[in-house]
Amino acid sequence: MMISTVHPASVAVRELDIHYGAHKAIDGLDLEVRQGEFLVLLGPSGCGKSTLLNAIAGLLDITDGEIWISGRNVTWAEPKDRGIGMVFQSYALYPRMSVEENLSFGLRMNGVSRAEIQTRIAKAAKMLQLEPYLKRRPAELSGGQRQRVAIGRALVREVDVFLFDEPLSNLDAKLRAELRVEIKRLHQSLGNTMIYVTHDQIEALTLADRIVVMKNGLIQQIGPPGEVYRRPVNRFVAGFIGSPAMNFIEGRIENGRFLVGTDVLPLQGYEVSGGEPPFGEATLGLRPEHIRLGFADAPGLVEAEAKVEVVEPMGADTLLWTRLGGQPLAIRTDGESRHRVGEALRFTLDLPKASIFAPDGARL
Repeated sequence: MMISTVHPASVAVRELDIHYGAHKAIDGLDLEVRQGEFLVLLGPSGCGKSTLLNAIAGLLDITDGEIWISGRNVTWAEPKDRGIGMVFQSYALYPRMSVEENLSFGLRMNGVSRAEIQTRIAKAAKMLQLEPYLKRRPAELSGGQRQRVAIGRALVREVDVFLFDEPLSNLDAKLRAELRVEIKRLHQSLGNTMIYVTHDQIEALTLADRIVVMKNGLIQQIGPPGEVYRRPVNRFVAGFIGSPAMNFIEGRIENGRFLVGTDVLPLQGYEVSGGEPPFGEATLGLRPEHIRLGFADAPGLVEAEAKVEVVEPMGADTLLWTRLGGQPLAIRTDGESRHRVGEALRFTLDLPKASIFAPDGARL
């Protein structure tokens, strides 16, 4: 049944289908974005996240379903009539116009008064630290400054909903980190609804109020960053979120224990929906930071020993590669620690923080 009303200043997508011939880019997708929320669409290339964003923006036709923005059915409305501001991966600035002219162009085309245009530009330029660059052309700006102008062009429209399509992917790591902080501050200052597309999990974890993880045009999980990180609903989400990546150990569950090679890991403290862990083949997922060097005596902690095979310095952290039951295992340690290849390690597995997945990938 199609829902015909949503909370004002929010975005709702109902039973959305986008098909290209036999290919289903989006298939029966439902999503509601809360008023003032920063929602991140996250997933690998080709998962449908940009397709969904473009459908919300009105930049492509849908096969079926409805799109609501700020309490209005905009399914077939033109982009300019949807009350949105959009920031693209490419800056899409007019090269022969100054920063000020780029910011004002859309407003001038819509007949906004000169005084109002100047007020909006001054406000956006101050917020984005563009005041010294208003008379420059895009070629005289750095990549980060150009993206600020692109964001400012959306800001001056003073709309309820902002859409970001991988806006930082063309920038180097330092600029990405700087602009990520600025975008978060911008959202905290404005309080508008923002929908942000990225394949970068760090952007998703640091920016989002909620993350929508997508794969093959389907939503895999929706939740706050901490929930998606700590309790992934399936192996795909677990493997996609987290850097360094989660360890996956293949084994078997018997009598409340996880068997891997000759190692027996009691699953005391692991929460399973519906009771005890079932018997049979399974995959144990454990993040590198949930493995501690040394032994510790506490409920749910399991001790093990192995040799260091690879030492991977990462600055603040060091990743030690060893094996559990003959399978690779990464352990995250302090960057100041000193370990050598061949060194014997004693470590503790924090199994209550683990994730266990059935053969079909679903979380147990």
